[in-house]
Amino acid sequence: MEKRLIFLDIDGTLIEPGRMEPPASAVEAVEKARANGHKVFLCTGRNYKMTSPVLHYGFDGYVSSAGGYVVCGDKVLFDCPMDKAQSDGLRAILEANGVECTLEARDATFGGTQMMERLSSYQKSRPGSLNSELERWRQAFADGMLIRPLTEYQGEPVYKICYIADRAEALAPAKAAFGDQFVFCEQTTFNHGPGCINGELINRKFNKGEGIRRICEYLDVPTASVIAFGDSENDLEMTDVAGISYCMANGAEALKARCDRVCPSVKEDGIARAFAELGLI
Repeated sequence: MEKRLIFLDIDGTLIEPGRMEPPASAVEAVEKARANGHKVFLCTGRNYKMTSPVLHYGFDGYVSSAGGYVVCGDKVLFDCPMDKAQSDGLRAILEANGVECTLEARDATFGGTQMMERLSSYQKSRPGSLNSELERWRQAFADGMLIRPLTEYQGEPVYKICYIADRAEALAPAKAAFGDQFVFCEQTTFNHGPGCINGELINRKFNKGEGIRRICEYLDVPTASVIAFGDSENDLEMTDVAGISYCMANGAEALKARCDRVCPSVKEDGIARAFAELGLI
């Protein structure tokens, strides 16, 4: 069959939210697809540091930081951190309005005291009570390996800022000041305490879909040959670019409405079953 470029989101798509190990069926599917001449890439909101533990399963490159850092093979195709004025300004306005945030550099993620306390409280959450991004943060905190105190931040270039707010009103000043420069990609949960809004700030200079385009251009492959898999609303642009798009059964309804197909969840071997359906393996 036609050789395809396959792009996989990580949390909630390739891997159960917050985990580091994909199911054996997905690992085997990726290996077989690559053996059949297809190329498989990760396409994630995670920064490089949070993506790197997954890379050893065998991938041809990755789109990380929601499109801000793009690599094909050993070649860095795109590297676009925020301007310092942007990251400093966003952090200041969020914190001034009581919004907790993390700063995601390429090789580290930094979180404030209140954010760390909130993530600690999530350890008591019942299964399924958090959305996929909050579950990623919860598990990262539980593993004790990915989030460093903001006091250790030394001005490293920031690619993305993630945040948690108790009220939508607390985000209004940041949106007014920076909404023309950043997309506020948000999810809401009301299953933990009084509820909260969590999201990530994605530079309007890039997105996951643009990251896919950069790899396609580098490899001289049309985007019609792309197959993309995702589960959350930060995958919307990614699936829009693809010739064939899949949303996981555990995914957001908004994404399901935009995708061509829905496949079973991670726990139900969704990636392997979709690869088989497509004749990739």
